[in-house]
Amino acid sequence: MSSLAGKVDKLFTTIRANGREYTYEEVARGCSELSGGTFSKTYVWQLRTGQRTNPTKRHLEALAAFFRVPVAYFFDDDTADRVDSQLALASAMGNAEVRDIALRAMSMDDSGRKSLARIIREVSMLHAATGAARGRQPNRPADGAE
Repeated sequence: MSSLAGKVDKLFTTIRANGREYTYEEVARGCSELSGGTFSKTYVWQLRTGQRTNPTKRHLEALAAFFRVPVAYFFDDDTADRVDSQLALASAMGNAEVRDIALRAMSMDDSGRKSLARIIREVSMLHAATGAARGRQPNRPADGAE
């Protein structure tokens, strides 16, 4: 189960404004406008860092509306998992190489897509094994390579 701070942080790091994280000021202003109440950038920062752990329903509704996720994201782990998966997919589709692979796969027949999926699994397993052999975590760049 992820903490409220972890979920707020995930929204900041995943949902972007023109390729960058929203500022605390932008989130506070947006939440104030959406809720009709007050929301300070300090309060948003406290929620993100775990220094505040019991926001009001109004605050959670405003955060959910600002980041365009269901309010259940903050208290239902199944909803949070589903939204996180959708956010990961949307983020991946922002990567030109991933988008290119997906678009090419769409033009294939079922047999071609199954073959592509098998190749991707095998390359992923090879990459994970190579990373483990080098003593680093799988799916992480080696020595600062991006």
